[in-house]
Amino acid sequence: MTSRIVALAGGVGAARFLAGLAPLVPPRDLMIVVNTGDDTELHGLHISPDLDTVTYTLAGVAHPQQGWGLGGDTFACLESLSRLGAPDWFRLGDRDLATHLYRTSRLRAGAPLSRVTQEIALALGVRQTILPMSDDEVKTRLRTPAGELEFQEYFVKRRHRDTVKEVRYRGASRARPAPRVLAALRSARGVVVCPSNPVLSIGPILAIPGVRLALRQSRGRVVAVSPLVAGRALRGPADRLMRSLGLRADAAGVAELYRDFLDVLVMDHADRGLAPDVRRLGVEPVITDTIMDTALRRRALARAVLELL
Repeated sequence: MTSRIVALAGGVGAARFLAGLAPLVPPRDLMIVVNTGDDTELHGLHISPDLDTVTYTLAGVAHPQQGWGLGGDTFACLESLSRLGAPDWFRLGDRDLATHLYRTSRLRAGAPLSRVTQEIALALGVRQTILPMSDDEVKTRLRTPAGELEFQEYFVKRRHRDTVKEVRYRGASRARPAPRVLAALRSARGVVVCPSNPVLSIGPILAIPGVRLALRQSRGRVVAVSPLVAGRALRGPADRLMRSLGLRADAAGVAELYRDFLDVLVMDHADRGLAPDVRRLGVEPVITDTIMDTALRRRALARAVLELL
């Protein structure tokens, strides 16, 4: 059996968890499969926010407070674009733009996103394997009272204030998993579902044909970390979104979404009372501190998850 650990990831919460996990695992033994349903095009550039957040965080160059973008970046180009009348609601820093310029150029030259992602990671000194969920285009779309919104329009431009009635992963049914993803999931020593929004960040990955089946067939344990604490998301709209979709918005609701492949759900002490509900779903609940507000706590949570694998 391979010693590789595979992590499914999307968003700042996942990146911070991975920052705690990465020092505990040999780089060659960690593969990270990242959501690309959030990808968008702005100013003619292909932008992959979740891929960049994970890559920048593992490279140690992410903005320490925001968790996304580059620390110490400037915004002269964006300010000039704004003066020309171009949209400026998506904050692209000057050094961050270099990543998007490079990615767009390589994609237009015919390179697959998985190869370009590895090139960017290696250039930044990241030795772990980071892969998009697919080299094919998948777009997360949200039906709201204001109409159907592209993900970044809902999340960034409108600050996720709209009530969401339906979420679609356009193109997912025709997409193929990125190379090596299915084999890695099946043969992994363990799989970690990071503390990410289960609908917007993990949902697109699970919608790629073959991924859920590979998780059910995995030789190792599949462990998820709940992104909800006491029924609330520490970042983002996961709790409100789940309620608006008619889902249970707590740790047990996360277990419900993953129950067909999940072995263990790691939950915060605040959710101890939900353990019987999780157990009834056929998932083992494990209680620990899941709030990652310091590097020490991130490392402690990652160590606890590793022990479960």
